[in-house]
Formats: sequence, structure tokens, C-alpha cells
Amino acid sequence: MSPVRLLIVLIAAVSAIGMAVVLQRALGGKAEKPGAVAAPTAAPAKPMVQVLVAKHDLAVGARLGEADIGWQAWPSDSVNAAFITNGATPPKAEGAVAQAKAAVTSQIIGGDPAKALDGAIVRDPILSGEPITTRKIVRGGEGGYLSVVLTPGKRAVAVPVSADTTAGGFILPGDRVDVIATRDTPMAAGGGRVIVGETVMRNVRVLALDQKTAADKDAKTMVATTATLEVGGAEAEALAAAKAGGPVTLALRAYTDAGAPSGGVAAPAEAAAVRINRGGQTTVMAVRP
Repeated sequence: MSPVRLLIVLIAAVSAIGMAVVLQRALGGKAEKPGAVAAPTAAPAKPMVQVLVAKHDLAVGARLGEADIGWQAWPSDSVNAAFITNGATPPKAEGAVAQAKAAVTSQIIGGDPAKALDGAIVRDPILSGEPITTRKIVRGGEGGYLSVVLTPGKRAVAVPVSADTTAGGFILPGDRVDVIATRDTPMAAGGGRVIVGETVMRNVRVLALDQKTAADKDAKTMVATTATLEVGGAEAEALAAAKAGGPVTLALRAYTDAGAPSGGVAAPAEAAAVRINRGGQTTVMAVRP
């Protein structure tokens, strides 16, 4: 091989080696870049607080037990001051959490709040997963069921009933009724007596039948001996007087009448006696203006 050809081969070999080294470094640098880039730093976890919530839907009048409520993690920055927490404030938690902790301290006297609420009564409906608040419950010693569900200013009055006086038993707790009083009264003129029926209450709510505040599942009728009605203060007196004067009948109202006027009815004028002679027979009838 001539010296010139040999020189060319050597130069080509050195160039190839140099090119390989350059390529190796270039490829090596690219391969190292993914490893050199630090993995994205995970965002710091939000501070969480344990909040007392309903495990399932709770109806008005339900009595709370261990199966009804439980703890659930809740972001500390969205905790309302009315929520009941376990009292543990996470690091750097401020504002609402601190208020919630203070509220728990003043509302729950010692011990586990979940246990302290055992036996409390639901005042307003609570949905599954909804935080428990003291506004929606009444704890032990703060009143029973009727005092919870009564409309402010109203009274609960019981009257004796039967299947005959409760629309055949189709009146259920929560329905609305008219109260009709029946009494044996003397005629205003002409002597004699007559049976008079008059409506003394309109569109009042039935709170309970006997000691049941709700009908059994799938029940369409309830035959009871006592009905507890929700009436106003003055109406309670009128209802007591009507009950003392004779039996009362409950007339079932339509569901759509819930928004109709409710309460007592003005006392009607005294009945006048009218004598009707027909075929030699005299009939005395009571007529009201």
C-alpha cells in the first residue's frame, strides 16, 4: 500500500473513532437528561379534620345511635364553625377549624362527641354524608320528640278517637284534618233538643296516633284510640271545650290542602227552632243563619 493511501486510511479511521466518541457523548448526554430531571414534587397534602357526619338519611324524630353517625375526613379549609369535629386541629390549620374546635368545646361536654350525641333526636332532616350540626338535633335533656317537631307557638292536644271518627283508620300521622265536634244541645226556642255537629278546627296537623309518630312501613291504615293534634294556644282551649262537650270526629283533608288556612273556626250563631207541620206531624229542626 502506498504511503498516500495508508495516510488516507488512517485519517478515515481516526475520523470514524472521533465521530463515534462524539456520537456516544451526544447520545449519552441525551440519555442522562431524563434521569437528571428531578421528579415533580408532589403537592403538599391538605390538612384534614375528622367531621361527624350521617351514615344514612335521617328523618325528623329519628333517635341517633352508633349506626347512624360516624367520622369522615374533611378538608380543614372548608370546615364550618357549626360542624362537630373530634377536636384535633391539624398543623397550620386556622380560621374555621379553630372556630369549630371552640364550638365543640362549648357544645359537647367531655368525652367522644359521637358518644355524647347518642340518643339525640333529629330536629330537621339530615342527608347521608351531611355533617351533623347542633341546629339539626336535640340532645338528651333538651326535650322529647313532640317538643322538637312542634311548630313554634303551637300546642299538642290529644283527643279520643276510633276507626269511625278517623275516616275508617285512613288518617295517618302527618295528615291534616278538620275537627268536627258533635253535641246534644237544647233548641233556642220551642224547647226540645237536637244533635249539632260543627267544625271547630280546620286543616290541623296530626302529630301522632296513640304513641306512633309514623305509620308502619307500607301501612295504609291505623286504628288508634287517641290522636294528638297540633293547634294554637287559644285553639287548644277551644278543642278541650269541644272534647268535653261530646265526641269529636276527624275529617281527612286532601294533601294539596297543606297550605290552606289552619286554625280555629268562629263559633256559629245559636240555632233557631223551626217547626214543620206535615200530614198532622210536627218536626222540629235547627236552623242556623
